[in-house]
Amino acid sequence: MVSKFSVFVGVIFFIASCSPAKKIQENKTVIAPVKNKPAVIVKETNPDLFIEQLLKRYPQYFDEILKNKEAYNVQIIYTQINRQQNNEPVLTSHYFNVDRNRYYYPASTVKLPTALLALQRLNELKDKGINRNTTMITEAAYSGQTPTYNDPLTPDGKPTISNYIKRILLVSDNEAFNRLYEFLGPDYINDHLHKMGYPQVQIRHRLQISLTQDENMHTNPVKFLDEKNNVIYQQPLVSNHIQFLERKDSLGKSFMKNGVQIQSPMDFSKKNRLALEDLHNILRSLILPNSVPESQRFNLTADDYNFVYKYMSAFPGESNFPMYDTAQYYDAYGKFLLYGTEKGTKPKHIRIFNKEGDAYAQLTDVAYITDLEKNIEFFLTATIYCNSKGVINNDDYDYEKVGYPFMKNLGKVFYDYEASRRKKVKPDLVGFKIIYDK
Repeated sequence: MVSKFSVFVGVIFFIASCSPAKKIQENKTVIAPVKNKPAVIVKETNPDLFIEQLLKRYPQYFDEILKNKEAYNVQIIYTQINRQQNNEPVLTSHYFNVDRNRYYYPASTVKLPTALLALQRLNELKDKGINRNTTMITEAAYSGQTPTYNDPLTPDGKPTISNYIKRILLVSDNEAFNRLYEFLGPDYINDHLHKMGYPQVQIRHRLQISLTQDENMHTNPVKFLDEKNNVIYQQPLVSNHIQFLERKDSLGKSFMKNGVQIQSPMDFSKKNRLALEDLHNILRSLILPNSVPESQRFNLTADDYNFVYKYMSAFPGESNFPMYDTAQYYDAYGKFLLYGTEKGTKPKHIRIFNKEGDAYAQLTDVAYITDLEKNIEFFLTATIYCNSKGVINNDDYDYEKVGYPFMKNLGKVFYDYEASRRKKVKPDLVGFKIIYDK
């Protein structure tokens, strides 16, 4: 979403984690996958009318969108969670207008799998003596590349993958994503996602900066330094060679280019692609790893899971480093589902583990929504096209009029539905009761 934000000097942060015990401790979790444990029972119901029938009860919110679902390119996935006596979840998914062949621009949602793969890659390199808090220097060695030697958003000014992921999860920082994209490279990112069962995914360019295909296929040299600034691991400039499947994706009736309106749809065939169902399942694999086959789980440690859960659900103001101006980065910043762009203080017992994105008139959010007091939990993912004028790349979209209200109302309808739904077994959500930095 954004990459520039206000910075304040704060005190050194601590990373607190969750555990089944009353005293929350680091490196323990009740959520991380258990080897050799049977997968959670999953029921898929696609296609079905559940979501449409529920939304029809609220014509004041959804009547126009339901009547024009193709024009709005709206897609919704809701996964209901029912716990068994041993707290094992049974998942039932419902779909509305979901079509993996209908293109939408995924925007910042591609940052979620990229951040998880960065943690996975670090685990593969652990014998090199590096981890997410090791200093990572990014060099420039090709057209369009820029270096990073320091990071003013860390306590000591040293760039780290840890802080890049925090910036992504807290405020959807584009520069932070670009550094992870450069660390991994599109070959690694796409090859691993394809092997995990997402063959149509294409993450093929940096965000917010305009580069050629060739420039995006070349990723920067990086090196990791120990506490004495000695190089302990380095990667050279990489020319990535992955061959993407050909596509014919386009959006809009016309588009702006160099101040001129071009009277044809804008070509998106070389831009990022992430089907909504794949995005939903990636989040599900993060939150409930045993709900997917082992081949679809990211190779993360229990500490990795705790780290991601913490900053994925934290309010920006709950972070010490980076530290944000809460007037600009309010509690519900980036929490489209349930809150839209609602300002003010939000209840701390409602925690949303999500990744949102907005660009080229498309608004998307993938979320695991919890209420730790009312024992509510559910997955909800949605995308909607907000462009009544049909012009792409002019930054004149209907986010405020259509997109944000839709997301807020959609989240509230499902939250209220879950609050009223009778459950035989209350979920034990202790693993998501997290101690934040402040």
